[in-house]
Amino acid sequence: MGRFDGKVVLVTGSSRNCGLEIADLFLREGAKVYTCGSTAASTEKGAAELKSRGLTNFTPVPCNIADDAQVTALFDRIAKDDGRLDILVNNAAHLGVGHTIENETSASFMEVLRTNMVGGFCVTQQAVTRFFLKQETRGAVVFVSSNTSVRAIRNRVAYCASKGGIDAMVRSLALDLGPHGIRVNTVAPGYIYTERWDHLDEDTKKRRRLNCPLRVEVKGRDVAEAVAFFASAASGNVTGERLAVDGGCTCQHMPEDVDVYILQMAAAGPALVGVLLQPGGSGVVRTPDDSDPGGVRPYGSSGWVRQHSALRNHRRYGANRRNRR
Repeated sequence: MGRFDGKVVLVTGSSRNCGLEIADLFLREGAKVYTCGSTAASTEKGAAELKSRGLTNFTPVPCNIADDAQVTALFDRIAKDDGRLDILVNNAAHLGVGHTIENETSASFMEVLRTNMVGGFCVTQQAVTRFFLKQETRGAVVFVSSNTSVRAIRNRVAYCASKGGIDAMVRSLALDLGPHGIRVNTVAPGYIYTERWDHLDEDTKKRRRLNCPLRVEVKGRDVAEAVAFFASAASGNVTGERLAVDGGCTCQHMPEDVDVYILQMAAAGPALVGVLLQPGGSGVVRTPDDSDPGGVRPYGSSGWVRQHSALRNHRRYGANRRNRR
């Protein structure tokens, strides 16, 4: 028997990556699943992948959750076909890529929030008012947020703001819906292996993995298991909580594999020198005049006085290039 035998589940944004793996897990655990992408093409692509895995007990329904009419139509379909909903997974997201503080517009900013926050709220509102409050088994809601809600990445202001907003919204929804027996929690993934990793060479992948304390990127199945925990009876007395699934990235001050600058205070005046932190070992220091291996000395053996973590060099391995949700 599966953990979700006989349950009806909706997973938004389930056409690829984590959403697809979440739908896969629920199907294998006995649930009937409604899948959706933002377009008919993406929805069908996800459906084809699930079918290729031998999974069939699902109904694909295209739905751009930023469109209220499409959200209503999605829930009309669920009401018509099954007449109930037990679990909602809010996974659909707008990544907000391609804007900086210089070129972000209010329209592009709101487009991200409209999907990630307002869309997630509207889907939850429909699930609660049309199903959960009317059923003996009141249901569970799981949002998929991001570790960027507490650890920002560069040039993604709207995205990070929306994920922080989701964390706050989850607490508020949990507070309001708790007396009705409806639980609301969030999973916050980070450093996820998505299809974008398929285009990276092995050296780049290896270097990226050094940014994770566990030395391995998060897989879609890892996120799916965390979602399943919040959706199952195992977390029956848990609500308003956030679970980070990011290989330990959230717990660290900075990755081990990062270029750091230190400041040398010398009689002739300050000089900026670079420290390369070797994975698993001590750092080495180069003075501005070093041009050969003879100029390299172990960190701490000379007169360098303080290390400035705030001056991390992310030009090559910057957080804006990290693959986070």
